[in-house]
Amino acid sequence: MTPPDAPSPAPTPTLAELERRATVHRDRPAYGHDALITCDRLVRVFSTDGVEVQALQGLDLLVRQGELMALVGASGSGKSTLMNILAGLDEPTAGAAKVAGHDLLTMTAKDRLRYRREAVGFVWQQTSRNLLPYLTATQNVVLPMQLHGRTHKTNKAQQAARADELLAVLGVADCRDRRPRQMSGGQQQRVAIAVALAGNPKVLLADEPTGELDSHTGEQIFAAFRTANEELGTTVVIVTHDQTVANEVRRTVAIRDGRTSTEVLRHTHVDAATGQESLVSREYAMLDRAGRLQLPVEYTESLGMRDRVLLELEEDHIEIRPDDQGHR
Repeated sequence: MTPPDAPSPAPTPTLAELERRATVHRDRPAYGHDALITCDRLVRVFSTDGVEVQALQGLDLLVRQGELMALVGASGSGKSTLMNILAGLDEPTAGAAKVAGHDLLTMTAKDRLRYRREAVGFVWQQTSRNLLPYLTATQNVVLPMQLHGRTHKTNKAQQAARADELLAVLGVADCRDRRPRQMSGGQQQRVAIAVALAGNPKVLLADEPTGELDSHTGEQIFAAFRTANEELGTTVVIVTHDQTVANEVRRTVAIRDGRTSTEVLRHTHVDAATGQESLVSREYAMLDRAGRLQLPVEYTESLGMRDRVLLELEEDHIEIRPDDQGHR
């Protein structure tokens, strides 16, 4: 039986309430005005047979130009929904989302098509979805340039030279005349990355790109993303459940229950005495505009935290500890 003084469980917010939250205080300065990707209180609600499923519930995210980062989260956390929105494959319900100056909430169908061709590149997990089976590697890479060339004129020689350059940079120059069935899975994914880069996108997005590959091949694919980031200057965002991949990037953002929950930043530390370099990781909880944060599950479970926690404001920090009065 519930004690009389126990608080009632918070009701699940309705779509109208989520939209209201996403549009309050629009007169405030732009969130992340210096970022290449900005998501501000982003909401995505799916309705099926009268039932609403809230995939994103006020998600905030900033990605700066030139970053190579990973998005991680359990199945159903909302990470793939976010990736589809950023790729222009889905439309958000409310909030704000901008990529390289493109407003993803106000684009027309024509704008969205052009955005997918010119602003972003996308790599699917399933290798079969990335390449046309009846075209060679070179022809697959040239195809988006031909579509792109309708507004940015390039001739066939320039397109072929660009395709050769991309295939060489990604280590699959020997596949230029092969069709997908003549390539290994790893080769197909590297050619797919070349296809995604063909239009010189500002952002390269990848949804579980190593999910169908063994660990050794997965390392090769990640090396290709690093090459795209470091040598071509492309901003890269990878959705992955593979902790090996997540550990290879400087920044990892975790998504839980449709919101960004934690962020891990890695930096190189040089010992002043020995000159030896080491990689240092620090984990941060994400604080949204309403002051909410999500604590990592492994932290709360290890301390037996549930229902409520004890807060104490100190001079320069806030202490969060298990409830010392126990559960009532």
